[in-house]
Amino acid sequence: MPSPSENSRVSLFLTTRWTLVGDAACGEDSRAEEGLAQLFQIYWPPLYRYVRRSGRQEQDAEDLVQGFFLHLLEGKGLGSVDRERGRFRAFLLAALKNYLANEWRRDHRQKRGGLITHLSIDWRDAETGLGIEPPDDRSPDKHFDREWAIALLDKVLDDLGNDEKDQDFTRWKPFLSMSSDRISYTAIAKEFGMSEGAARVAVHRLRKRYRQRLRDEIARTLTTDDLVDEEMRALFAALTGQ
Repeated sequence: MPSPSENSRVSLFLTTRWTLVGDAACGEDSRAEEGLAQLFQIYWPPLYRYVRRSGRQEQDAEDLVQGFFLHLLEGKGLGSVDRERGRFRAFLLAALKNYLANEWRRDHRQKRGGLITHLSIDWRDAETGLGIEPPDDRSPDKHFDREWAIALLDKVLDDLGNDEKDQDFTRWKPFLSMSSDRISYTAIAKEFGMSEGAARVAVHRLRKRYRQRLRDEIARTLTTDDLVDEEMRALFAALTGQ
């Protein structure tokens, strides 16, 4: 049975990201602040890498992103949120740009390390990712969209893995990214000790659950479900560099 804290996390992520932003802007809901903290833990790599690609040094980028998040938690970046923009992704990038242009002060360095202590942020991981990616001429904004898509997909896979703990998800996970014509159901049947027909059903059901999880997560970052298909196309286009 989930613990009270686990129930809290589940309920926070059943709501939309915009709802959390709105509640946190009112400053009356501590759970909304907790939700924003969890969102930051998921989506900080695109923010950090955007700042680095904008020309800031590594340590300055850490300070800026932490300062930006504190800025949001203090409500300074939430009160005038334009929900008509529709996309939480677009809101965060616009808010970050505004913060970089108008709110950065050198005394923010004093806040370094002052982020909510229960967050586990591996800055070096994001920095390593910057070092291994091939050079290209895409703008920081385009890179941000790609990083956002990667972070979103990682979260969906983590959630699905938690759901599939008893199903040896690590072994099944590779079939989510394979094209259908590359999947050998004969090999799967042999590996998992089942019939080929059962293997086909198992992969089909897993991929169906994955697609639904992905749609649900994307929907929570939008103001209306009408934008889900468009956002999915945009994010997959970002992943492929289109």
